Amino acid sequence: MRLLFPLLFLTMLTACGEPAVDAETGTDGLTEGIYLNQEGYYTDGVIRFSVLTYTALAADIAPAAAPATATTFQLISVADQSVVAEGELGEEQDWRKVGGVKARYTELAAPAPGTYRIEVPGYGYSHPFTVQEDVLRPAFIGSLKSNYYQRMSMELLPEYAGKWARPAGHPDLGVAYHPSSGKTSGTLDSPGGWYDAGDFNKYIVNASFPMGQYLALYEDIGDPMSDGVLNIPESGNGKSDYLDELKYELDWMLTMQDDDGGLFHKLTTLKFEGMVMPHEATSPRFVVGKSTEATLNFAAATAQAARIYYDYDPVFARRLLAAARRAWAWAVAHPEQGFTNPEDVSTGEYGDKDWYDERTFAAAELFATTGEQAFLNALQVEPPRINFTTGEGWRGFMGKMGVFTLLRYPDRVPKEMHDQLKAEVLALADSLVAVTDTSAFVQPINAFKWGSTSDVLNAGIVLAAAYQQEAKPEYLEAIRAGVDYIFGHNPTGHSYVTGFGDKTPMFIHHRQSAADGIAEPVPGLLSGGANASQQDTAWATYPENAAPMQSWVDQEPSYASNEICLNWNAPLTYILGWLEARN
Repeated sequence: MRLLFPLLFLTMLTACGEPAVDAETGTDGLTEGIYLNQEGYYTDGVIRFSVLTYTALAADIAPAAAPATATTFQLISVADQSVVAEGELGEEQDWRKVGGVKARYTELAAPAPGTYRIEVPGYGYSHPFTVQEDVLRPAFIGSLKSNYYQRMSMELLPEYAGKWARPAGHPDLGVAYHPSSGKTSGTLDSPGGWYDAGDFNKYIVNASFPMGQYLALYEDIGDPMSDGVLNIPESGNGKSDYLDELKYELDWMLTMQDDDGGLFHKLTTLKFEGMVMPHEATSPRFVVGKSTEATLNFAAATAQAARIYYDYDPVFARRLLAAARRAWAWAVAHPEQGFTNPEDVSTGEYGDKDWYDERTFAAAELFATTGEQAFLNALQVEPPRINFTTGEGWRGFMGKMGVFTLLRYPDRVPKEMHDQLKAEVLALADSLVAVTDTSAFVQPINAFKWGSTSDVLNAGIVLAAAYQQEAKPEYLEAIRAGVDYIFGHNPTGHSYVTGFGDKTPMFIHHRQSAADGIAEPVPGLLSGGANASQQDTAWATYPENAAPMQSWVDQEPSYASNEICLNWNAPLTYILGWLEARN
């Protein structure tokens, strides 16, 4: 990682009072052109910030750039307006090709616990931020609590949901089978689970993959939320709130397994509902499709859950493992039964045409849980591969989830396989650090596609897996730098997490938040982030001349940049929980 920029002063200086007004420019007060983590920093961490010096965006939609004369900064204590440190800004960096900006990037060591802001004389001051030991814990809890707000088939009561309380939506009892399911008669009772994204549908692929990431955090750090922490209906039952919330989704997932072991692909309406409250969305719903990708993902998640839930509820754990075995057997018999939307269905597809990653994920989790040779054989026939591609989402990252599980069990995995996987994970982590170190906003991606915020966080999961093999400081700092990007150290100047940070998404593409009449959206939801493809320009309006890293708008119609999704929130929860456990 980069060296800390040297400070001119490291001891408390005299109080400076209110921010000075520059005599020539008249600048004072808050400026949106100082980009930093609005949630805050750890006491042993690095404060990273960038000062805008150029943007191609119009003045009415972008902050004014700092004048050339603005070359120094001060770290101000909000409590007494004293100057804690000051120094020269870093050199201007031109990242217009990717980010559409020039900025002066600076690092300094975090001071003692407290609330601070960065002031640039002649330009203005930043949003305030906190320095403390557990600075990310509220956002961590909020990121998981967002799933409670996504619960269906259940009324959200004020004592748990506060002002976001609402009636129950979508009981999902007696749901008809779509012809694509292979069923010609009957109905399915499939209540519960979480809404997948900004819409009201449920998808097995995008339930299983996030579930694997949530469960991975539990395996890596232990129980991150004991009973009562989350304030959900199950709080007070003497069991982990973390596992309680995940079980609400697992219980639904089990209902989607057919008698022959295969998994129905999704439960949705034929078309997306409008921007209404869940209980007002009453279009007929159908059980749609049956697929290899859904079945293998389910097998992986339930096999992983079986070993984690054994102490929580051994009967439930045995049920999960039995379901995983049946799903694996079906997938072996149907290795390429892919899913595409039928002509009359236009909801999320979550299809695939290459099942390598799904097979790796499922075989690894089943092997880690059972130790049985058959699952190891499957991994040896088709050895795991390690790479990272922006925009890969569920299609590519789930294979790495299987690899990370194999690295957790070195006593079971053949040494040659373990050593090879470890070496590849470390090499991939080193490459992500290299990208981070050469990025003007200190994050690990150079392409901004659908769900780019999750790309940043999934890169963090790779780095965390590497850190658990070799605790290199540069891995930890790269993870923290990515979190800084998520919470505001980016050229949109926004924290991408609703309710956390000073400047957060207010018009998230999320039906309840759009329809509930409450100014603030449901908290703890991660916006998809900058998306250079801008697939939604028929409905959303992006800034003219917005470069890839600026291709984000806080507009409710912007499903391509400002929607939320389970497989985006899950890596947010993982990374925040992982950092909190290691601080």
